Amino acid sequence: MSHSTETVSLRGLDIHLRKSGKGRPMLFLHGAGGVFDWLPFFGSLAEAGELWVPDHPGFGKSDDPKWIRSMADLAMYYLDFLDELGDGRGFDLIGHSIGGWLAAEIAVRNSSRVRSLTLISPAGLRQKGVPMGDVFIWNDVEAAHKMIHDENMRQRRIDAQPDEATADVMVKNRFSFAKLAWNPRLFNPDLEKWLHRVKVPAQVIWGREDGLLPAQYAPLWAEKVRARRTHVLPECGHSPMVEKGVETADLVKAFLQQEAA
Repeated sequence: MSHSTETVSLRGLDIHLRKSGKGRPMLFLHGAGGVFDWLPFFGSLAEAGELWVPDHPGFGKSDDPKWIRSMADLAMYYLDFLDELGDGRGFDLIGHSIGGWLAAEIAVRNSSRVRSLTLISPAGLRQKGVPMGDVFIWNDVEAAHKMIHDENMRQRRIDAQPDEATADVMVKNRFSFAKLAWNPRLFNPDLEKWLHRVKVPAQVIWGREDGLLPAQYAPLWAEKVRARRTHVLPECGHSPMVEKGVETADLVKAFLQQEAA
């Protein structure tokens, strides 16, 4: 399904926003790499409702404000975003990696505009005895091997030669990612104790071969948000929406239809 793009302004920031579909509103919160392509995953989701895919402040084509300094700041910004741009509607939040962490940070603060949570390989928690990968010290080849299971996709990632504009956005995204998740690495030590505040239906999706955030974190997240469904996808790395796009979209749509209606 095709999509449109627009720039929305909120609190003095211009935010790049993609939209597709009609009906039940969904908000996809991207991971550290941002969004460069309209994935088949997005097109499939948009068949089930109105999908919004913004670039976070500091990422992609959105403004990069100095006053957003942490994941807590970003969560509060998105609460304003939902209040002021959502026309009073509740949104199904679908977050990947730091976007999943962000979705949880939003929900524990105020879930009045949140109908459900789908957390895809979320960062944000730390489990004793289950070390995470350190993407900040990996080079591009190491990151591809750790995060992508499919050999063809992995090689395409390694061989990719971005143009100048794309390379600039990639650097921008990396700086913003570091600002949000450098210290402590990829988690908030205070988040776990507040996850009991998540009262909306939730599900957790993970790739079994994720070398950044191991799939052993799935049961912990499922316990803390009282997930109604947990799926660990075989032969899949850190980004199920890319490696298992159709299957992941089907899981989201089935969850929204059956559990969060």
